[in-house]
Amino acid sequence: MVILVTGAAGFIGSWTARELLKNGNDVIGIDNFNDYYNPEFKKGNVKGLKIKLYNEDIRNYDKVKKIFEENKIDKIVHLAAMVGVRPSIVNPFIYEEVNVRATLNLLELARIHKIKKFVFASSSSVYGDRDKVPFSENDATNSQISPYATTKKSGELLCHTYSSLYKLPTICLRFFTVYGPCGRPDMAPYKFVDKIAHGQEIEMYGDGSTKRDYTYVADIVSGVLNSIDFDSDYQIINLGCGSPVKLKDFIAAIERNLGKRAKIVQKEMQPGDVKQTYADISKAKRLLNYNPKIKIEEGIKIFCEWYMENRFKS
Repeated sequence: MVILVTGAAGFIGSWTARELLKNGNDVIGIDNFNDYYNPEFKKGNVKGLKIKLYNEDIRNYDKVKKIFEENKIDKIVHLAAMVGVRPSIVNPFIYEEVNVRATLNLLELARIHKIKKFVFASSSSVYGDRDKVPFSENDATNSQISPYATTKKSGELLCHTYSSLYKLPTICLRFFTVYGPCGRPDMAPYKFVDKIAHGQEIEMYGDGSTKRDYTYVADIVSGVLNSIDFDSDYQIINLGCGSPVKLKDFIAAIERNLGKRAKIVQKEMQPGDVKQTYADISKAKRLLNYNPKIKIEEGIKIFCEWYMENRFKS
């Protein structure tokens, strides 16, 4: 099977491409290697991967159209996106361009080329800031509190439209705070490990009681791979760990694994941040045979070891 992975040089994209190759698939990758974080990290992510990789921007319809014309693509895993809640508040326009318009580009090309499955990476942020837990796919999602979250919700709606109008089989996967080796440097897990390892101050927003459903990347990718072969017209499915962790406990786990105390500077909660995320993963278990295996202590241990070996600079 020939599978197109957008954002193939990114964190989850490179993990996904690697696992697809292991399973005997041919992988075509698209990534524009932008400088949202160090492009050299992205180059390292795909080093040695035997994929056909295009350095292109998915906002450019004509360029992406050419990729479809040059290759017989069976299915698409659309992971490319502008990410991050706070940056989307500063520059919402690029989030609309990449997460909405470029997603429309891919859906339209999927329609034209009769793609057999379209998997879209959505986000837990679409649930907004809510007290009801766990977050269920049946919950109303009309109260996003950041442009990033709104663009991800828009992507889901576009997927539904193309599924309904053109019978394009689509699955929207709502990822919950993914971490692990090759993790994004802009995310809290990486930033905390990096700064604590170097004895630098970390910023803790709020009193440390906020919770996140931290999910190890290999578990997320297992759900992605199972969704590629799942037979359905349109589905929205949570992919999380199903076990939220308080921010202060997450920091403590990093301290234990690095053998260093964190220098914490407490800050006020930031605009766009939510108090908690908590995935109801019963649907993923039922439909995708999804079974997250890596709990937080083990995942942080693996991540810290990877960081010290691959990224730490004394």
